[in-house]
Amino acid sequence: MASSFVSSHVVSLVAAIDWFARMEAWLEKQGPGIVAGAVSFILVLLVGWVVIALIVGALARVLRRRKVSSLLERFLLMLTRRVLWIVLLVAALSELGLDVAPLIAGLGIGGFIIGFAFQETLGNFAAGLMLLVNEPFKEGDWIEAAGTSGTVTDLNIMATTLATADNKLVTVPNRKVWGDKIVNFNALPTRRVDMVMSVSYSADLGRTIEVIQRVVTAHALVLKEPAPKIAVSELADSSINLVVRPWVQTPNFWPVKFELTRQLKEALDGAGIEIPFPQMDLHVRDIANARVA
Repeated sequence: MASSFVSSHVVSLVAAIDWFARMEAWLEKQGPGIVAGAVSFILVLLVGWVVIALIVGALARVLRRRKVSSLLERFLLMLTRRVLWIVLLVAALSELGLDVAPLIAGLGIGGFIIGFAFQETLGNFAAGLMLLVNEPFKEGDWIEAAGTSGTVTDLNIMATTLATADNKLVTVPNRKVWGDKIVNFNALPTRRVDMVMSVSYSADLGRTIEVIQRVVTAHALVLKEPAPKIAVSELADSSINLVVRPWVQTPNFWPVKFELTRQLKEALDGAGIEIPFPQMDLHVRDIANARVA
């Protein structure tokens, strides 16, 4: 047993010595070429790194001059940087004497396989491109898409991130955003505030409209043009409903809606105009007396 153990280790030692001897001979023969290739590899990487930085910087300045959206700018810069680094690495590897043709061919075949396996991911990527090119919204816009509403905080190649009104971050895959209806509440400079005020059937409609008109037109943030619209819209079960539709600058939508709701309630109360609530009349019959009769 002991002799077998020693013999196996001697064989391993001889093999190791032989390998190092062969490596030494190969380095003596190929050494200058390897050193030169390594130096070229490092130089190509350093020069390429500087060139990539210059190209990306120049592209960023061009995009800013053209006033491209920040979302599209970030995407284009990221894509340009990654593509250039791939080209640089292939060029640097060729300086080491490596045959990069099989690598490039392998990337093509690998790309086909990856594309087949990750169809959903590529769908998000394609949808992200469509969103960036068509720009249905920009960073900071309040939108509704894929059943979610919120402020756009980020758009990358895979997903759109929204901040909801209650301060939650929702990440929505781009294919769902692009494949659904997109409502942009900030796209236009003005918006209409839609409100419904209900008054009782005993109210004087002319006087009611006059009170509402006075409150709405007195608000500093309500636009004169288009003029506010106030009209009877429905004769409901317990009330007469009036639509109140003033126009405001888009950023003032919620402040005006909240303030007018309070001011109209106070004005109608002050004018003695009743705002009704659903009621039910309950008729109680004396069943026992009814049977005797």
